[in-house]
Amino acid sequence: MKLDPNAFGKVALLMGGQAAERAISLKSGHAVLAALTRLGIDVHPIDPGADLLEVLHREGFQRAFIILHGRGGEDGQVQGALETIGLPYTGSGVLGSAIGMDKYRSKLIWHGAGLSTPEFALLYGSADLPRAQALGFPLMIKPANEGSSIGMARADDADSLASAWAEAARYDEAVLAERWVQGPEYTCAILQGEALPLIRLETPHAFYDFDAKYQADSTRYLCPCGLEPAHERALQALCLRAFDLVGGSGWGRVDLMLDADGTAQLLEVNTVPGMTDHSLVPMAAKAAGIDFDTLCGRILQTSLRPSPRGSEPR
Repeated sequence: MKLDPNAFGKVALLMGGQAAERAISLKSGHAVLAALTRLGIDVHPIDPGADLLEVLHREGFQRAFIILHGRGGEDGQVQGALETIGLPYTGSGVLGSAIGMDKYRSKLIWHGAGLSTPEFALLYGSADLPRAQALGFPLMIKPANEGSSIGMARADDADSLASAWAEAARYDEAVLAERWVQGPEYTCAILQGEALPLIRLETPHAFYDFDAKYQADSTRYLCPCGLEPAHERALQALCLRAFDLVGGSGWGRVDLMLDADGTAQLLEVNTVPGMTDHSLVPMAAKAAGIDFDTLCGRILQTSLRPSPRGSEPR
């Protein structure tokens, strides 16, 4: 890829923040900073505070590379702030970021469009637990607006459901209960409208939790994923459709599983995925012949589109 560093001007790399995923954002940010520097980009790391817009204006930044994970950075808040000052930024717009971060509303949209996603219930308090039990055990319990598997747990009975709900509620007042899916898990990275090769995730843990994602050496990442080419293409098309439906654009990731009947069950969207040495988008890009520096350059290119922006569902 021939990338003209002068096309981007002075770039603010937004990393860190105050969300539960701060540590992962900083790790992603340092990797992206090194890559963009190697590409000759005039990039500067910014750990945003309350004076973010003032800093961006005072220092004369011309665009932002967003690598903030979780709430405040991946949910439309910083995107909306940047829109107000007319500063171009990478990735999904306000709407796609907000919906993509909200697992419950993402699932409502997919369900309404006829796409399969595990049965679910939204819990706002302990009085809602019977609604989760009605789905049948086992269940996956998770905060509706967190990432990196933070606050997630499996519930096998009423007691473990209550404790799993209490843990998830520490991170978000809205907790999602989801019917447990037994089957292989896959992830599909999306870059500039293209679905990259699928990765199959295998872990000895009960599910792909925080430790399996970022710390464990026992997690296996299979790419090629082992599916027949036609099946993989069909799942890639499904993921592109799912990403479009929630308003995603630029780059991101869609996670899914195949249930006992072989039906693809959509799990969630990430509009600012991790870019660490354990992260999935760089792995998929590498399998597609895209090295890490080129990947970062292509993500930065998504900031060149006019703003405001969104995505019309296909």
